[in-house]
Amino acid sequence: MPDLPPPPATQVEAVVVHAPRLAPLGGEAAFSAVQIDALELKETPRLDEALKRAPGVSLFRRTGSGAANPTTQGLSLRSIAPSGAGRALVTLDGAPQNDPFGGWVIWSALPPEGLDGATVVRGAGAGPYGAGALTGVVALQERGARDGLAAFDISAGERDSYRAAIAGGTEHVLLTAAASKTDGYYAVRGLQRGAADERVSLEDVSGALRVQHEIGGVEAAARVSAYREIRGAGLVGARSVASGQSATVTLARSAEAGVGGWRLQAWVRESDLKNSSAAVAAGRTGTTPANDQYETPATGYGVNAALQGRMAAVAWEVGADLRWTDGRVRERFRNLGAGFTRHREAGGETFVGGAYVEAAYDSGPWLLTGGARIDRSESSGAIRRERDLQTGEVLLDLRPDGSSETTPTARFGARYDLADGRYVRAAAYAGFRPPTLNELHRPFRVGNDITEANAALKPETLQGLEAGVGGEGPVRWSTTLFWNRIKDPITNVTIGFGPGAFPTAGFVPAGGVLRQRRNAGEIEAWGVEGEASGDLGATASWRLAAAYTDAEVDGGGAAPQLTGLRPAQTPKWTVTAGADWRPLARLTLAADLRYESARWEDDLNSRRLNAGVQLDARAAWRLSDTAEVYLAAENLTDEELEIGETADGVESYLAPRTIRVGFSIRR
Repeated sequence: MPDLPPPPATQVEAVVVHAPRLAPLGGEAAFSAVQIDALELKETPRLDEALKRAPGVSLFRRTGSGAANPTTQGLSLRSIAPSGAGRALVTLDGAPQNDPFGGWVIWSALPPEGLDGATVVRGAGAGPYGAGALTGVVALQERGARDGLAAFDISAGERDSYRAAIAGGTEHVLLTAAASKTDGYYAVRGLQRGAADERVSLEDVSGALRVQHEIGGVEAAARVSAYREIRGAGLVGARSVASGQSATVTLARSAEAGVGGWRLQAWVRESDLKNSSAAVAAGRTGTTPANDQYETPATGYGVNAALQGRMAAVAWEVGADLRWTDGRVRERFRNLGAGFTRHREAGGETFVGGAYVEAAYDSGPWLLTGGARIDRSESSGAIRRERDLQTGEVLLDLRPDGSSETTPTARFGARYDLADGRYVRAAAYAGFRPPTLNELHRPFRVGNDITEANAALKPETLQGLEAGVGGEGPVRWSTTLFWNRIKDPITNVTIGFGPGAFPTAGFVPAGGVLRQRRNAGEIEAWGVEGEASGDLGATASWRLAAAYTDAEVDGGGAAPQLTGLRPAQTPKWTVTAGADWRPLARLTLAADLRYESARWEDDLNSRRLNAGVQLDARAAWRLSDTAEVYLAAENLTDEELEIGETADGVESYLAPRTIRVGFSIRR
């Protein structure tokens, strides 16, 4: 097969205009940071799957966003203690992307086609990142605007799976849109599956528009976005509908070169979640509606500002950010066989605001960086009211007292460059995460398991130390040893077993358990993580990464039954490997493998989820410099990857092998 013809001798350089940003200070090189570029993002249709190439990056469970309920799509780093709310902050060009009610991230609203890349910083954020960056930060960069089509992807796959996404516009306008649909799969398989089970399905659509222009040397940008997704939860009568919209306005004047300038940003996010659950009959012969969360309106809004400068070899930044949230959950519950008999409304308000200073000294072989911030967090306006649907009688009317905390945090790092591209580094940091409205106020049900809210929760904090070595050259590599301690981790603590009636929660059926969110003592973890990558000639490349985390709970007086146990949903080992090979000028073959050791489904370490290996593969045929057709397989070997287990031993699994064929353009 002959090579593609060379490009014409005369080309017009494309003008690409990015969202207003300030230059990074350069201090991230002293921390455990991983860069994921646009080429890596294009190989998977979902952003969270691409991020999982970095070991320790995971959603609450093994399930990806293609099948996970929105309330379990929170992102955590380092397998210290994953949470449905997420213990990592996700930003897009500085604006938080975490849901204002629950802290999770709706990944279908962030299609990879609209992004230039992502920076994953493991370890507490502190500095400019603030509340929510407990185990780290994922900083997303939106694609630059350019004339014409920037990215396009369309694919079809097994089980009536379809997806299309596009990004393009003009030099000052970027439009991104995506939609997908799949009839899904049965999570419960074999003889355990019954009439209660149906397919885990998904339909989603999202869109975003960014308009920007330079006004008197100031870059101004306005971005609006919206999303909607409908999910079948795998049980008859259980489904969710998540929707929302957001708007961001950014003004920035950056230095002509390097560090310097200022940025001012304001944002607002609105979301709503409809979520119904079902009780499962013995033998999985059927379901009964157990809960109808028919609306969860929530609003989050905030402002942030930063000022940068440089004095000789020291670059500095000072800034502040303020965030408010307000949300309610309204639901019908307590079905005794003839329909729902009770109604619940619960919710409240939160505020967090802080100021920070960060600096980096870069001279010769030395890079020194440090930052400190102080935050004030508050929860107020709490309400939980339950009434009888037939008579209107108020059965429960709780107005928990508000609370407030002042939390100082900081991070410091140092890096020294040795000869031949090698370096050593060390860092210390502290971060915090206040509880979300969801954790404070919303009880929920999954099958026969019930989890109660807790309006008395306080922020969880993390302290950590790490040291690492690495090198740049034909083989790029790094290794990090870390120690972390989370104090007052918000944990779903088991407090009862069904069948039986309990205060506030009501009746828990046979085979179910009752849990409550509590600040459960502390979690201490140490581990090691490493990455390596390189090229094999001009036509092949490889990458390998691994992480080991040994975490243990000290439940203290709040949950002594957890002392000595491992946090739920935390595998000890995570290993990822990948390779790309171009045997022909037009043909590229790629494979990615991910291994996770066994993990516990529950806080009591009674439900063990087996270790698993997933292999994904992709073959692409290049039609031109920017276009290709491809064939992709997820879970190529059709492994049964366990993702859940109920109290009565029913196991659920990740999606079976899925083949997709598609056409893609990237410019």
